[in-house]
Amino acid sequence: MIVKWRSFLYSFLITFLFAILGGIVTYIGMPRFESAVQPPFSPPAYLFPIVWSILFLLMSIGAAIIYDSDNEASSKALFIYTVQLTLNFWWCVLFFGFRLYFISFIWLLILILTVFVMTVLFYRINRLAGILQIFYIIWMLFAAYLNFGIWFLNR
Repeated sequence: MIVKWRSFLYSFLITFLFAILGGIVTYIGMPRFESAVQPPFSPPAYLFPIVWSILFLLMSIGAAIIYDSDNEASSKALFIYTVQLTLNFWWCVLFFGFRLYFISFIWLLILILTVFVMTVLFYRINRLAGILQIFYIIWMLFAAYLNFGIWFLNR
């Protein structure tokens, strides 16, 4: 399936609007985060924007594929997509803005569940759209490890 350029553009703009807003909160809170004790296997800080940019691009492609589908479940899938983008933004606020590491960990578990539901919905509508989200789930599981580790090591 070829994604229509307008669908991709809209999906990209909406997704990256959330990414930019989350990035601003992250950037503001980064100095305090970098001074926290990090768990083993924590990647260098410069890697996060690279990984997130790739993930947001893959999310945008998946959402555009779903938007262009004629499946009646696409509106539900895109609603869950928007919910997870919103949850993702608020995780940044909780974690980087307020340094509520344990609450942000619980929030992240809810986000992971939401992303999993979204991925299943995407996959049922279009396999490629669902497969593109698997990288996001893997990264979110790693983020949960990091989040928990930061909470545990800095309480």
